[in-house]
Amino acid sequence: MDNLFNLKIEKLPRTKIKELQLKQLKKTVKLVYDNVPFYKKKFQELKIKPDDIKTLEDVQKLPVTTKDDLRDNAPFNMMATSLDNCIELHASSGTTGIPVTVCYTPNDIEVWSEVMARCLSMSGLTKKDVFQNPIPYGTFTGAFGFHYGAHKIGALVIPSGMGQSERQIKLMDYYGTTFISGVASYAMRLSQVALDMKIDPKKLKVRNGLFGAETFSPGLKKRIMDIWEMDVHDIYGLTEMCGPGVSTDCDQHNGLHLWEDHFLVECLDPVTLEPVGPEEEGEIVITTLTKEGMPLLRYRTRDIAKLYDEKICECGRTHIKHTPVKGRSDDMVIIHGTNIYPGQIESVLMKNKDVGNNWRMVLKTVDDVDMLTVEVESKNQLSQVESMDLEEILKTDIKSVIVFTPRVTVLPPKSIPQEGLKAKRVIDERKKV
Repeated sequence: MDNLFNLKIEKLPRTKIKELQLKQLKKTVKLVYDNVPFYKKKFQELKIKPDDIKTLEDVQKLPVTTKDDLRDNAPFNMMATSLDNCIELHASSGTTGIPVTVCYTPNDIEVWSEVMARCLSMSGLTKKDVFQNPIPYGTFTGAFGFHYGAHKIGALVIPSGMGQSERQIKLMDYYGTTFISGVASYAMRLSQVALDMKIDPKKLKVRNGLFGAETFSPGLKKRIMDIWEMDVHDIYGLTEMCGPGVSTDCDQHNGLHLWEDHFLVECLDPVTLEPVGPEEEGEIVITTLTKEGMPLLRYRTRDIAKLYDEKICECGRTHIKHTPVKGRSDDMVIIHGTNIYPGQIESVLMKNKDVGNNWRMVLKTVDDVDMLTVEVESKNQLSQVESMDLEEILKTDIKSVIVFTPRVTVLPPKSIPQEGLKAKRVIDERKKV
């Protein structure tokens, strides 16, 4: 049986969840209408008022909110309360423009801690664990979300922060770390560092991991599980909601439970913004139900996934599940008329035992034609003939997923630079028209 942190809420009957959501939706709609000029203007343009929201389905009458809306109103014009009532600020990394800033009231921090405690507990964290948190502490939301949730459970937290990979392994060994968090690609990097230090990751005490912040395929998940001999869970979240903690997969590993008492989720066609059918792929769009600092209506996450039918999971939780995120609609690249997500490439690469842990897609324009080259490290040092043979195998395997044949370059181990928190999978050097 999965560990439940909040038995009453996590097993709340579906009818009760809906009642709670409608009550909180009405409250949130009134809050933003009364306090956020951006939303008041949107309501006037759509000729709607808070009283028009009478059912959960009426959420479709509300305006959508985009990242550009948040940037246009940065840093504080989307706030629904005074900064005097806030105690913490976090921001997105801002790698693609102005960072999105979110301020938290004391209750926002309490809610964030609660949902993170549920996610960590579902992943196996208990008060007996030694929890190592190798995520950057700072304005990035990740580390603090994990930290607060682990505190709420009562685990012993090692706030190791990001980087200094050898030091991370030494801390694991010295303190007997049993649970780690972070980013999937960094977990693989740490395993390689351990092996370079002549330490078998399996010999460390780490037996559970909860990873998010980037899409990772079932193949990469299995590699992490095998090399560390640990159970691996997937966590989903985003700065605009709270940070990590929106959803996590239970021990069934067949979808992520999304905490519906705090988030109202829709799955929409990213072009028409109409709801997709049951278990059809679409963009995840989320309305916050309990946020006080910066509540958001129908926020377009750009993340592509499917919602499962509303049925109770074998773990006993009643909250809706979604599939792991396939990719971001803005991470998708179009080449030769084909839509490609990095996760599709990764799913092929990770199945091949000769492939290492790092790879990237390089897009270039050659003689006015867009070309895709998949650069991938080999697991071990290969001869030129072995590398060429592997390239041919991977070309065929990748073609079966993306329809056309890419170029594939097999590189020696550790050839691709690894910088920052998240692995950079797409290098787009195409000519801009």
